[in-house]
Amino acid sequence: MKVLVTGGAGFIGSHTCVELQQAGHEVVIVDNLSNSKADVVEKIQAITGVKPVFYKADVCDRAALEEIFTAHKIDAVIHFAGLKAVGESCRIPLAYYRNNLDSTLTLVETMTAHGCTKLVFSSSATVYGPENPVPYVETMPAHLATNPYGWTKIMIEQILRDYAAANPEFTAVLLRYFNPIGAHESGLLGEDPNGIPNNLMPYIARVAAGKLEKLTVFGNDYPTPDGTGLRDYLHVVDLAKGHLKALEYAEHHTGAEPFNLGTGRAVSVLELVNTFEQVNGVKVNHVIGARRDGDLAKCWADTTKAKDVLGWTAEKTVEDMCRDSWRWQTHNPNGYETA
Repeated sequence: MKVLVTGGAGFIGSHTCVELQQAGHEVVIVDNLSNSKADVVEKIQAITGVKPVFYKADVCDRAALEEIFTAHKIDAVIHFAGLKAVGESCRIPLAYYRNNLDSTLTLVETMTAHGCTKLVFSSSATVYGPENPVPYVETMPAHLATNPYGWTKIMIEQILRDYAAANPEFTAVLLRYFNPIGAHESGLLGEDPNGIPNNLMPYIARVAAGKLEKLTVFGNDYPTPDGTGLRDYLHVVDLAKGHLKALEYAEHHTGAEPFNLGTGRAVSVLELVNTFEQVNGVKVNHVIGARRDGDLAKCWADTTKAKDVLGWTAEKTVEDMCRDSWRWQTHNPNGYETA
């Protein structure tokens, strides 16, 4: 298949492009590089031997999307593009609603105009909100987020469900990610956010490397074994492989269908820090701070549906995630631009 990957130069997107190309798919990337680097395209080529087609453009830009769909017969779309930091979304909510909703609407309208009916959407476990008990199951209500980022995912899922109901030939696979970390085992691809990282693992790695002074753990008074938040961390390569399974599903099904992608195992923030230190033989200076807006105490997946329906299971361990993240950091101390 020829697959358009929006946000394909980003962390999850780039790893997914590698898996797509290694499985024989043609990849077209569109990314505005707002939180990613153009160098990623060469890294994907270095790993796979194939350079994906790349467009620097914003998915909100209808003319740019029209150009891409006119130039390429796109069979399916994997939609990663979007703003994605929980804390930031609480500070600049309008930017999140404008960007994430606009990009999806513009994308689906352009897909429709060109007869493309298969979409895999990058959703999030944040859709489950604070009311549901863990582990989260896809049949639970998913309509009460604790932050604007989560609300954009809820709204987009609803838009895609409504659109699929009105257009019986349309498929939307809604992949609810838990907490992707790690990096490609080659050390060529990893998480390289602009500025100070919003996500935990790149922050841990930069502290360990001496790039940042210390990690602040947001809250140690949650009702969890060590007081810090429990999360379902999964390796980004496992997550990328889940998108291939979602594409296979989309080929033979219609409608909108959600799937959890996680490991089903809860790991605390302090447990992750300690594992990183032990596996890599480094020290991560950390202090305890106040709770952060929008964070939940506990969040992990029931992965039964993904296993039974998609045939997907996460295979890599937390130790693998920590080891691969540190390899990326040490091989690329200043990220992509000076790697």
